[in-house]
Amino acid sequence: MHDPSVVDLSRLQFALTALYHYLFVPLTLGMSFMLAAMETVYVVSGKAIYKQIAQFWSKLFLINFALGVATGLTMEFEFGTNWSFYSSFMGDIFGTPLAIEGLMAFFLESTFVGLMAFGWDRLKRGQHLAVTFLVALGSNLSALWILIANSFMQNPEGAHFNPVTLRMELTSLPDLIFNHDAQAKFVHTSIAGYVTAAIFVAGVSAWYLLKNRHVELARRSFRMAALFGVLATAGVITLGDALGFIGGQAQPTKLAAMEGLWKTEQAPMPFNAIAFPSQKDHVNYGVIQVPYALSLLVTHSLDGTVPAIDELERTAAERIRNGIPAVSALQVLSAKPGDADALAQFQAHEKDLGYGFLVQRYAPDVTKATEADIAAASRDTIPQVAPVFWSFRAMVVLGLCMLAFFVLALIYTMRNNVERQRWLLKIAVCMIPVPFIANETGWLVAELGRQPWTVYGVLPTWMSASTHSLGYMIFSLIGFVSLYTVFIVIEMYLMVRTIRRGPDDEHAPSPSIEPQAARLAGQAEG
Repeated sequence: MHDPSVVDLSRLQFALTALYHYLFVPLTLGMSFMLAAMETVYVVSGKAIYKQIAQFWSKLFLINFALGVATGLTMEFEFGTNWSFYSSFMGDIFGTPLAIEGLMAFFLESTFVGLMAFGWDRLKRGQHLAVTFLVALGSNLSALWILIANSFMQNPEGAHFNPVTLRMELTSLPDLIFNHDAQAKFVHTSIAGYVTAAIFVAGVSAWYLLKNRHVELARRSFRMAALFGVLATAGVITLGDALGFIGGQAQPTKLAAMEGLWKTEQAPMPFNAIAFPSQKDHVNYGVIQVPYALSLLVTHSLDGTVPAIDELERTAAERIRNGIPAVSALQVLSAKPGDADALAQFQAHEKDLGYGFLVQRYAPDVTKATEADIAAASRDTIPQVAPVFWSFRAMVVLGLCMLAFFVLALIYTMRNNVERQRWLLKIAVCMIPVPFIANETGWLVAELGRQPWTVYGVLPTWMSASTHSLGYMIFSLIGFVSLYTVFIVIEMYLMVRTIRRGPDDEHAPSPSIEPQAARLAGQAEG
């Protein structure tokens, strides 16, 4: 039996390292294609200012890329160190997309990123542009394969459990790749990265405009970011709705937690705009509702309903009862692989094997599980509602705020008077952390909402962790947090230093000289 404290610390360590890493990923995804767009304008127009723009933003991209790689590599090792049973149980499936990611995507982007950084004077314009597009392609392919691996954890398809080897085995690579959750999540996550990059470019450009520095570069960068951002934000909101619809079908418990649904209601169902969920009492306090809205948002109809937590717990209890014979048969098969009766019993109940594992936490001998044990296990199938509920709302509100900002930014930049809207420029600077927070809250919704499973409906989290000592986990947690904090400090220092230094202004006149030249011209005329 795993020590619950070790499991909790393993979860906390992976969550923190993932949250740290995910600060870098969206900006890398978005900046790669923004750089490709900027350089395309340079190649087509031949104007030196666009080369300067592409070179400047590529410096910030490379800093973020390097730190993203450094924080991402250690995460894969954590599967082997802290989640050894998960790695053994799911390695055949989980390892496949990660291996393809390394061979197809990571080597592609890591090879060409050097050419992108140092090839400006060694490659022709078209060649360097092709390299930049390959870096962008590699970055986004990397995200695709990682999200395919993650989506199997959210919605396991294309695999089958082998009771003899006690492992999940891949049965269909196309089902794994074209998992509906994977495809929707990839598009949603990638476009969220484009929003992050657009906000970042707009915010830094606004800072330059406020300081009256690098005005031409900042003005053009701000316009590109505004156009890029308004399209991306509208897309991420639309596809977020599609992802919620798909996720609600695959993980009804997550959807119930996102919406704070404790009791089954008749259609049309109201939307809980604000509520304070109580896990203990199974009720919401301080509720402010929007009538009919939930049915419209989730089912896209007025007569659609969403399963609530009370109904889901009853369904889970039935599946636990049906999964107990599967676990019992599996215990026999582990000792006698050729036992025909045990195999037949397992095959009759295998679809609920994961639910049988849930009750094993309370009754190691599942044949002796009591109704109280089953009730406790069924309650465990519901994630912590409050953090999922509020993380989801924070993500949505921040997304709407970014859309409103980009609409205003596009309007004023198309009127060619954005420099005079100092209030908007100040807002743009303040907006820089917003997409990062939105990305983090989205990650929390996805991962907290999946609990108590590492693989939804198949493998409980409590079984997945390694059997480390409590002291080891505390030591490694402190070490990882300290190391990643250093990475964040390095990132911030390098970014701020590069932004303060600004681009090389060899292609544009210095704003500080222009007023002096104008005064001298005026004196000469006088």
